[in-house]
Amino acid sequence: MRIATWNVHGCRGTAGWFRPRRAFDVLAEIRPDVIALQEAQHWLRPARGMFDSEAIERELGLVPLAVTGRTGEQGWRGNVVLVRRDALLLRPPLGLCLGGMQPRGAVLAELDLGGGPFRLIATHLSLGGAHRRQQAAAILAAMETGAGPGLPTLLLGDFNEWRAEGSALAVLAARFGVPPPAPTFPALRPRLSLDRIMADRPGLVRALAVHDTKLARRASDHLPLVARLHL
Repeated sequence: MRIATWNVHGCRGTAGWFRPRRAFDVLAEIRPDVIALQEAQHWLRPARGMFDSEAIERELGLVPLAVTGRTGEQGWRGNVVLVRRDALLLRPPLGLCLGGMQPRGAVLAELDLGGGPFRLIATHLSLGGAHRRQQAAAILAAMETGAGPGLPTLLLGDFNEWRAEGSALAVLAARFGVPPPAPTFPALRPRLSLDRIMADRPGLVRALAVHDTKLARRASDHLPLVARLHL
């Protein structure tokens, strides 16, 4: 199963122009079964979708996880999760409030895409280290809901954390271990591993790689991070 995470930077690209079609074309390059997008929703007008949902479903076979149920709202606090349209939802997706100076959140979903059930948590953590620690602790607490700790869990998103011993990663390490470095930022010359794909058991995430293409470098200030999920 091909999984990915990508901060699309409001679809503004490195030049600052709003070009959602360019981001769409990067999605077509990746062809994920599941992808978590950050900064993929208008903060002040969340009901105004940033992506053409019909085109994404028609051309890529992906649909956004509806968190709020409000018409036109593709995600939750900037997070949009696209999954294969044949995905089985084991329970309705939840929007987690994580706080911070700029309201942060996470999408929690329990899914089965044919390989077995798993929990997915897609998030975008704050810039401040203290807030990131609190948000990481809130994510761990949220994992005790629903099917409980026995369900394999995939955690992915923009953590704004490049140090292995950094604030959020240190909180998460007991459950998820320390992820390998994979520089995704800045896109034109990636040096910092801000984006992460982690699992709470060994061998679940394989073949981790940065999707570094000419188009991806123009579409956002982050590069996508891609991996294989083996349940």
